[in-house]
Amino acid sequence: MTLFSSGCPKPNLQQNSSCLPARLVTLAVIIFFIASGASSTCFAQKSSSDLDLHGTITYANRQTYVEVPFEVPKDVTRVTVKFSYTERDKHTAIDLGMFDGEHFRGWSGGNKSTFTVSATDATPSYLPGPIRPGKWKLILGVPSIREGVRSEYEAKIHFSRAGDRPAVSTFSEAPLRSGPAWYRGDLHMHDAHSDGSCLSQSGKKVPCPLYKTVETAADRGLDFIAISDHNTISQYDDMRELQPYFDRLLLIPGREITTFQGHANVFGPTDFIDFRLTSPHVPNFNRLLDEVQSLHGILSINHPGIPSGESCMGCGWTVPDTDFSRVTAIEVINGGAAGGPHSGIPLWQQQLNNGFRLTALGGSDNHNADIKAQTSSAIGHPTTVIYADNLSENAILDAIRAGHVFVDAEGSKDRIIEFTAKTTTGAASMGDEIQSPAGQQVHFTLKMIALAGDHPEVILDGQPSTLLDASAIKQSEETRDFDYQSDGKRHWLRVNIRSQSGALLIVGNPVYLNFAKR
Repeated sequence: MTLFSSGCPKPNLQQNSSCLPARLVTLAVIIFFIASGASSTCFAQKSSSDLDLHGTITYANRQTYVEVPFEVPKDVTRVTVKFSYTERDKHTAIDLGMFDGEHFRGWSGGNKSTFTVSATDATPSYLPGPIRPGKWKLILGVPSIREGVRSEYEAKIHFSRAGDRPAVSTFSEAPLRSGPAWYRGDLHMHDAHSDGSCLSQSGKKVPCPLYKTVETAADRGLDFIAISDHNTISQYDDMRELQPYFDRLLLIPGREITTFQGHANVFGPTDFIDFRLTSPHVPNFNRLLDEVQSLHGILSINHPGIPSGESCMGCGWTVPDTDFSRVTAIEVINGGAAGGPHSGIPLWQQQLNNGFRLTALGGSDNHNADIKAQTSSAIGHPTTVIYADNLSENAILDAIRAGHVFVDAEGSKDRIIEFTAKTTTGAASMGDEIQSPAGQQVHFTLKMIALAGDHPEVILDGQPSTLLDASAIKQSEETRDFDYQSDGKRHWLRVNIRSQSGALLIVGNPVYLNFAKR
């Protein structure tokens, strides 16, 4: 039996935790393979994977279980396996499972060629749980292979660590849709994993399954949602199961960090983030922000205008000395609170005037997937509309960071605004910054779609202005523009769209003049 198959480089023995001389390590591996009856296998580092395991299955392995060991280093938080083999057309079948040491982690038989496991989620057929360093093993079941047939298999092993960003999305290997576009979604919702509830088949109020939330969002034509259950991360296992089926609706991992001083959504990471603000574990908000940023997450302050007290402890934002330079976004519309005393717009605009570039978001804060569409706090009401390079987690979160966002307060399917600025030396859209010296003319353009009968409003540094014609929009697609003479100082301009009655329909993010870069 040959230990290293043809064309496969020898392993880097320095990466083995053992300090044995190379010949003894090789001998130990050979003895293991002889004792276990395993086929020939090699271990090698690849640029596309952390380990590349190759081997050969023959008739001698028929109706046996072949163990393929590999070493998991310290600090790994996720193990992903991509498995393939040859000679399928000659009636060869190889089933797949895995153990972490002596603990069973799952068995997918022959129905999955790729799977992943972590502490919080795993591919269906596999179990989430701690990623313990040490020797793991793939289990290859061989129900059938004919005499004289040699099947070559390859298992690519990928290790992820805390803070690693997914290549595209946490639960999908490729964008669900290609190309830049305005994508519509809901960034704040709850289900059975926290305090979401709905009526059971017999009419009883029960914890509402995550499936119903996702199904409702898909039925309403949303492009993405973030599940933001309070403090927990148990929802991610369900999300991994659901994403392949809901392949037109991007599922983004979120959670609502829920403290006695305020609530904030964190988007992106699936690792545990300690929420016990003011405890010895998280003595201050900066410590929490340190954790979020180390994991490359986005933090968005939720419903800051809601009163905080016994009826809703921590619902308002009372965190002392918040460093807004480290906050990415503020939820300016929560459910139906577009205007009035519970709106998040006043805090947001106050911080914009303080020089912080914060992205305005909206969220339904839905707690019941059965709430009818177009009603307050129904899924997709409001909708956050994001101009992203494609429909993937990375692209959506990058667009939030960039501020390429507006909020559709009523969750329509077609309303759009595009607000841009141009000078002789540069151009910007919502969320972007443009430098403009004193005396220079800045030309602003507002494109409005599906807003006929409504009224545009330009906000300059937090106050309504008369820069733009605010008469009723006449066409289904209409463009208006205006010029603004820069004084060389820091300013921001953004757009609202209001109904004939004055109700707020669209909240746009600013174009920034003479701001520092993010």
